[in-house]
Amino acid sequence: MTVARGWSYGVLIALLVVIYFGLHLVLGLGDAVPDLLTVAVLLAARRLGGSAAAILGFGLGLLRDSLSLVAFGADTVALTLVGFLGSRSRDLFIGDSLGFVGAYLFIGKWLHDAVYHVVAASGGRWETATSRLLIEAPLASLYAAAAGVVALLLYRLVTGER
Repeated sequence: MTVARGWSYGVLIALLVVIYFGLHLVLGLGDAVPDLLTVAVLLAARRLGGSAAAILGFGLGLLRDSLSLVAFGADTVALTLVGFLGSRSRDLFIGDSLGFVGAYLFIGKWLHDAVYHVVAASGGRWETATSRLLIEAPLASLYAAAAGVVALLLYRLVTGER
């Protein structure tokens, strides 16, 4: 990867974070916004090492947790774990086709939701957590994966990268 491609990919990740917070906070769309923070961590994790991806996940999770009123720290744990495991996926799966990236983002977002609800449900809200994991999480994962694939497709069109 050349320096120019590294910078442009870093700009993509930063844009995803800015767009997420812009839509979520500035426009007040809340849950209508796809989880672009998880998408940003997962896309960055494919190019970063394990510790760098975990640090990115930790930082973005802490940023999102600073806005949370319910389960402080749950998103930090979830995004840190997802970032680390996402970087390890390079060892198992080679390639970056749009189909693979879509499946990767879907599974990564669902894993984020699973970890988040397990950590957040430690207060005894297991019924709510399991219903969210089986009903809401797959839909949110599909939404985030579609948004991530569109973002990556636009990135590839602009930069000419394959």
